[in-house]
Amino acid sequence: MYDRGTFIKAIWLSVVLHVALVAILFIGDFSTETKPKKSSAVAEQVKPIQATVVDANKLQKAINKIKKQKADDKAAEKKHLKDIEKRANAAKKRRAKEEARIKKLEKQRKQKEQEKKRADKAAKESSAKAAKAEKIRKQKVQEQQKAEDAAAQARSKRLKAEAAAKKADDVRKKQIAERKRKEQEAANKAAGEKLLAEQMAAEMATRNKARKQQMMSEIQRFAALITNVIDQRMIKDRSTMEGKSCKLTISLAPSGNVQFVTNGTGDRIVCDAAKKAIYKAGILPVSQDPEVFKEMSKIDVSVVPDF
Repeated sequence: MYDRGTFIKAIWLSVVLHVALVAILFIGDFSTETKPKKSSAVAEQVKPIQATVVDANKLQKAINKIKKQKADDKAAEKKHLKDIEKRANAAKKRRAKEEARIKKLEKQRKQKEQEKKRADKAAKESSAKAAKAEKIRKQKVQEQQKAEDAAAQARSKRLKAEAAAKKADDVRKKQIAERKRKEQEAANKAAGEKLLAEQMAAEMATRNKARKQQMMSEIQRFAALITNVIDQRMIKDRSTMEGKSCKLTISLAPSGNVQFVTNGTGDRIVCDAAKKAIYKAGILPVSQDPEVFKEMSKIDVSVVPDF
């Protein structure tokens, strides 16, 4: 960019210098100076200055040259000024264009700066969202890991519980099988014992029956013996006793001694005669077998007088 005032000053300075130069040339062409000559014999003498003759044509030519030079300089200056103005206008246009470009660039810069701010804000928000999402993802991963660990622990506990339950079930089954075996053994034993007991009971019953039959036979035998003793000791009267009988209960000691006699049913006369015969005998036949005697310690006898 150019300063117009400074440029004009420079032009005028150039013009003044050209005028001074022309004046110096003019003086050099049309004036002559007489120089003093030296003599070796006499002292230097100064001659008077001679008048200078000026050629009018040369002067006119010099003036025309100066005018032409001035006109050329003026035209050159005008052209130079036009060039300067043209360059100034071009520079102004360039400046305006540059300012517009700079303004546009500034606008673009501000727009880009705004875009950058928006992009930075968006990036920051995106980064915050990404960080939040990453935090959530990590939390989810941690939660998933915790859930997987809890599931693994639960699965391990479940497997252990299942193993323990299976072991307990196996033990329970073994215990049940053992109990059933023992129960079966006990049942078999009980059945065997029961069978044996039944067999023994049957045998005992058979024995008892046989024994009882034997004892009854013994008791009947001793009853017959006692009845025979009574009949032998008894005072009989056919007219009052024939066809009549008396049932008595006799209590005996192991020695056969009669302890007492209880009247039963039957004829009173026969019963009185039979009681007298018993007490008269005093001792009646008894079994030496304790079991037989136990059954006959109170023995019932039927007395039928034999004529």
